[in-house]
Amino acid sequence: MLAVALVDRVGSGLWASVSVLYFTYVSGLSVAQVGTLVAAAGAIGIAGAPIGGRLADRFPLTRVLPTVQLLRALASFALLTTDDYALLLAFTAVGALGDRAASVLTRLYATRIAGPDRVRYQAVQRTVANAGWALGGLAAAAALALNTSTTYQWLLAGDALSFLASALIILRCAEPPSPSRTIATSKNPGRTTETANPWRDRTYLAYVATETALCLHDAVFKVGLPLWIAHADSAPHGLAPLLLVLNNVMVVALQVPLARFGATTTAARNLLVPLSAVFALGGAAMTLSATGGPLTATLLLTAAAAAFTLAEILHATVSWELSVALAPTTAQGAYLGVHGLAQSAQRSVGPLAVTAAIATGPLGWTAFGATIGLTCLIQRRIVRDRLARTPLSVPAVTVSEQ
Repeated sequence: MLAVALVDRVGSGLWASVSVLYFTYVSGLSVAQVGTLVAAAGAIGIAGAPIGGRLADRFPLTRVLPTVQLLRALASFALLTTDDYALLLAFTAVGALGDRAASVLTRLYATRIAGPDRVRYQAVQRTVANAGWALGGLAAAAALALNTSTTYQWLLAGDALSFLASALIILRCAEPPSPSRTIATSKNPGRTTETANPWRDRTYLAYVATETALCLHDAVFKVGLPLWIAHADSAPHGLAPLLLVLNNVMVVALQVPLARFGATTTAARNLLVPLSAVFALGGAAMTLSATGGPLTATLLLTAAAAAFTLAEILHATVSWELSVALAPTTAQGAYLGVHGLAQSAQRSVGPLAVTAAIATGPLGWTAFGATIGLTCLIQRRIVRDRLARTPLSVPAVTVSEQ
């Protein structure tokens, strides 16, 4: 499955950096049309996570995931066939649905096949995925030097082909045991019985709500830092892409080594305390970056980027463990599908949150970091109370990948 993560993300790296340019220069859309298309497709794509999770509780993962990848490939190829706005919106929305579903399904595969070692497996997988994304982005940057419509079309085709390739790889992977499907089969062969419903689990829904706030580190790098630097009087504008590089390098270098600090449920819950402090420090560094000259601003913005990247790494570790530990083993797919809504929702509210921090002024960033830090402590309380009432765990799984 690591090969799947690499191939998939190489393709995503090819497309992510040029999608807006493709819709602008190849499809001929206006700025408003592009913004509406991306926002609408993202909103529709939110449904992909819970749908993918439910399907995974009923059917083999090594059949559901290739189907989703094929859907993504067809949606990408379909974009090449038309400039009609309605069709472009429909195809982009289908691709967004597949993207969110694939994210949950890939994570669920790692959870089932790695068993108690799931946090380290996820860390390795995320490191490989980030490396793939960087390779795709570099290839896209090199191709953009040609600046032709054909170049954009080939990059989109490369994204589609990466989904097809990953689907073929998945078909050769071993199917990990699924507690939900195993239990259902033993009771009534050929039929899956629903044993838990995450939509009725108020504690888990509260946990997912706090996760939305903790995912805001993503919006900091995609929107917050670039906008803050662009409107700052002292910070060099060329710093923004360098901080994105720093983010990617730190994730690749530190995700696996730091994963050991959240390898158990208790460790992951305790990690929320230092995570709270890191978020607060990142916000404070952003505030202080407005108080000095170019050198001071550069150093403090670099420190802020490093802090938010560390928060990203620690949060990923905590999230991998707690999202599974809080879910009944008989409904892992459904629960992780609902958990996937946190990242999807963040894509909508994240830009609003960071622009609000910028509009408030330097102290807005302090409030931003402190608010997320407080949310970490609230999540720790939610998790503690849940585990105290119902000790949930995931049984060990030992299945080799073919």
